[in-house]
Amino acid sequence: MASVTADTPLIPTRSAAARFGVPTALAVALVLLLLLPALGLPPFFESFLYLLCLWISLATSWTIISGFTGYFSFGHGAFYGVGMYTTANLGASLPILVCLVIAAALAALLSLGMGAVIFRVRRLRGELFALLTLAMTIVVATIVLNTPIDGGPGKYLLGVQLPRIYDNSATTIYLLGACVAIGTLAITYFIQYGRLGRGLFAIADDEDVAEGLGVPSYRYKLIAFAISSAIAGVAGAVHAIFVSYVTVSETFSSTVALFVILMSVIGGMRHWLGPAIGAVFVTTINFVFVSGDSALAARIVIGLALILATLFLPEGVAGFVQKQVHKRRAASAGSTDTAPHVLVPAAPIATAPATTERPVLLKGENISLAFRGVQALDGVNFDIRQGEILGLIGPNGSGKSTLINVMNGFYKPDTGRLLFEGQDLAQMPAHRIACLGLARTFQIPRPFQHLSVLDNVMVAAMFGGAAYPQETARRKALETLDFVGLANRAGAFPSELNLHQRKFLELARALVSDARLVMLDEVLAGLTPSEITSAIAMVRRIHGGERTIVFVEHNMRAVMELTDRLIILNQGKLIAEGDPRTVMDDPAVIRAYLGTSDAES
Repeated sequence: MASVTADTPLIPTRSAAARFGVPTALAVALVLLLLLPALGLPPFFESFLYLLCLWISLATSWTIISGFTGYFSFGHGAFYGVGMYTTANLGASLPILVCLVIAAALAALLSLGMGAVIFRVRRLRGELFALLTLAMTIVVATIVLNTPIDGGPGKYLLGVQLPRIYDNSATTIYLLGACVAIGTLAITYFIQYGRLGRGLFAIADDEDVAEGLGVPSYRYKLIAFAISSAIAGVAGAVHAIFVSYVTVSETFSSTVALFVILMSVIGGMRHWLGPAIGAVFVTTINFVFVSGDSALAARIVIGLALILATLFLPEGVAGFVQKQVHKRRAASAGSTDTAPHVLVPAAPIATAPATTERPVLLKGENISLAFRGVQALDGVNFDIRQGEILGLIGPNGSGKSTLINVMNGFYKPDTGRLLFEGQDLAQMPAHRIACLGLARTFQIPRPFQHLSVLDNVMVAAMFGGAAYPQETARRKALETLDFVGLANRAGAFPSELNLHQRKFLELARALVSDARLVMLDEVLAGLTPSEITSAIAMVRRIHGGERTIVFVEHNMRAVMELTDRLIILNQGKLIAEGDPRTVMDDPAVIRAYLGTSDAES
């Protein structure tokens, strides 16, 4: 595969200043917040700073599950309430730090129990997930109200074991809030720019594709939900001390859910700093208009801000800034871009062993699959041999893409086995199949729309069969983009690519993880004749006499030039297989493509 040269235009990675500057800035901010009480600030200002920290913690923790994964939650108040009642019931008998740990654990366990059920059903996202999380808040509130946890009249927090820092318990509460807020920002920052964050963003854009590239979506969603709820539980545990009297009506009201959503939407849900920006804005507006009739003005200003953000800043303030930075980088890169990489026909490859001499890599036995009575696959038996290019062809609707979807785990067959080196893939999750070294492209390109071209390929490099570390994945992704001619588009977003480029982006994602079996599903569809010639040369280079390829295609020129063997499907059944020229002369294949004349019938 081609390597990146000095002339290859690259998207810059996060600089050393970005990698180390943000954690340093957060550490400095924490130190300043901890030292502020030494200046003798008025209690009012200290309370304002505490509430600012509270809402930063709640809004930022909410975005870990809802902004990063796209699972919109109305249940954040439940985890916050669990934290509040943990302190209300245990604060008098346990040290406050122990209460915080218990609050985090209980909130996380609640989310894990809920997520273990909901995340098993892929269709329960969007409004269904939102309604279920809202229902969970109502259920938790009802349980708390009708048990000794609250009992009805509420809970006074008397005798909470709280150290007096700066000789003031109120200051101690503020300092706890500051630590939680800065800790939340740090956790979210490292999630966003780490392996977990890349997986979560992929899930948000297209969960099925993410799973097919190797992202363990179920596990990652549970982790994100647990972290998000644990932080909310800690924030609630601290806030219980601040308010000193806890009631169900106040704790589990819709205020928390609506405010964290409002703050995240204004600031930006897909950036670690976005919810904090929104929290600062909303909390400041509330405090500016805190008295008398001005409370109404605060609601009007916040409502107008939400409307304007929705209309003109749909990705929030942080998202808007990020997009402007991207445009400037793209403009700067465009002025220095080299000419697009053009593939020339590859030199003839040394003759490989006859396909009958090659070992079987993947064997399908009696694969059947029906969709509501329509038999998409009907007892298909086939084998794919190591190092061959196997053509999979047939008329439209014959079951070609369905068979690819079965092989990579998108569909589970009703009957049959898929044996890959002795392992049955038939009921295996798609992400595990990807990790074994199987990769595919899609007939209609399905890139992650909110990730750059480089990030799209990095997801496949980090989660596919090779599972490269992040920096190695970046280097491999750039090499692969150079190979497919997209190195000068590494910093672009998929919406900025034409069909040809999106097809080759799909190809890059399939290749970057060094997959042992690559399934190309109509990768030439929609290309011009010159682009097809270039793509044929690229497939030859990909094969290299060693890599195993399943080639699904309608372009017969490409099929005849590239494939070692063909298998033909028609109406879900395998009707012929063997040498390409022999198979294409088979009367059954001719009938499948051209039909039967009236005279013959």
